[in-house]
Amino acid sequence: MSSLEARRGGLYARRPDIFPKAVDGFFRRLKWAIMVVTLTIYYATPWLRWNRGPYAPDQAVLVDLAHRRFYFFSIEIWPHEFYYVAGLLVMAGVGLFLITSTVGRAWCGYACPQTVWTDLFLHVERFVEGDRNAQLKLKRGPWSVAKVVRKVVKHGIWLAIAMATGGAWIFYFADAPALARQFLAGHAAPVAYATVGILTATTYVLAGWMREQVCNYMCPWPRIQGAMLDERSLIVTYKDWRGEPRSHGIKKAGEFGDCVDCLACVQVCPAGIDIRNGPQMECITCALCIDACDQVMEKLGRPRGLIDYATLEDCEAEAGGRPPVPVMRTLLRSRTLIYFGLWAVVGSAMALSLGQRTRLDLSVAQERNPLWTRLSNGDVRNAYSIHVRNMEERPRTVRLAIEGLPAATMWDSLGSEKAAASSLTFTVGPDQVERRRIYVRGPETGPDHYSLSVAALDQEHSTAAKTVRFERPEEGQ
Repeated sequence: MSSLEARRGGLYARRPDIFPKAVDGFFRRLKWAIMVVTLTIYYATPWLRWNRGPYAPDQAVLVDLAHRRFYFFSIEIWPHEFYYVAGLLVMAGVGLFLITSTVGRAWCGYACPQTVWTDLFLHVERFVEGDRNAQLKLKRGPWSVAKVVRKVVKHGIWLAIAMATGGAWIFYFADAPALARQFLAGHAAPVAYATVGILTATTYVLAGWMREQVCNYMCPWPRIQGAMLDERSLIVTYKDWRGEPRSHGIKKAGEFGDCVDCLACVQVCPAGIDIRNGPQMECITCALCIDACDQVMEKLGRPRGLIDYATLEDCEAEAGGRPPVPVMRTLLRSRTLIYFGLWAVVGSAMALSLGQRTRLDLSVAQERNPLWTRLSNGDVRNAYSIHVRNMEERPRTVRLAIEGLPAATMWDSLGSEKAAASSLTFTVGPDQVERRRIYVRGPETGPDHYSLSVAALDQEHSTAAKTVRFERPEEGQ
């Protein structure tokens, strides 16, 4: 049984309502700033424009499922380039390991979507119903018109935020202004309404009702983070050697520690835990307890930092009267350097690959029935299906050529054998794939393999090539 379950009377005990108290301080203002930035990015990004020319959409960030494209400002990802998305996921995972091993669950405390939306819903609840004491009084009081009105207003705002969240999500998958008009007019695709409905419901339930339960029971990261932390990881820590024994509100010099058992740290905690019980799985490292405790220490004329971001090494050093470990030693250690190195290698490889893309691709599949055809003059003919992919937002003229097969010529199904030559020239539309069936004629003897190459005539360096097999009859056939 976990510490949370024990405090609540068992696994199946009723969850007590948590009404976090408002607090001001550095970490609360930091959470405000991160909330504003992340929510602005989420809601505003689909409306940003990016000029890609007349043949491509001008939405800056767009997941175009219909045409199987992903646009991110100047970067365009095709389905066969999904490894870039995989690389971003690897970078995100390694980055999460790096952050956790350095500053604990900072991601969970400040930037996780569950944390951001839950924090927003808590502020709405506090705005409508009042701070912690007012909310407790409202909960315990009888139902009245005023209480019903407050509940309706609160849940109405929650639903509006949840609906805006679901609405913003669908704008990432289609042109935002056009889809907004269609959605409001009732002409959007059914999947758009279904998606908004599902995301509205999940946001409302997870951020409004379940809150910390999502982190405690649904998210696997609290159980994984233990392997990411060591004695040099910064975590929110209660310095018990300084705070104990607690005075319980009565200060007697020389008999008690700095903690006056005011419960301010518990009352501001969105998870409802007592950080004085030591590191706990439920702590998301939001550091609001630090702000609350620092305010109390200032009023008492005691040094700030009774609850603080600190490493286990720093705590042991401070308890023993030794100076803390330098910050750079805390950050620059083997574990964090390995994580950062891995993160940098993956990012550098992706950036290098993006910079060297030719934006032209060729795929070749040999026709199997028949493998070869003997012509009247003794030559052998092979047939191939080719796909030339133009990944530019403009039409491009390309030349398909034979390399490494002497005396070979080609033609396609749109031409004739009389017009056979060593190369073909044709135009591929913007962001399109040109599919053609081609025929290659070569001598009865010669190399078994050769190359088909395609080059854009507007850019000599934009080329692609494939090695293919030239089938011939076996001896005696």
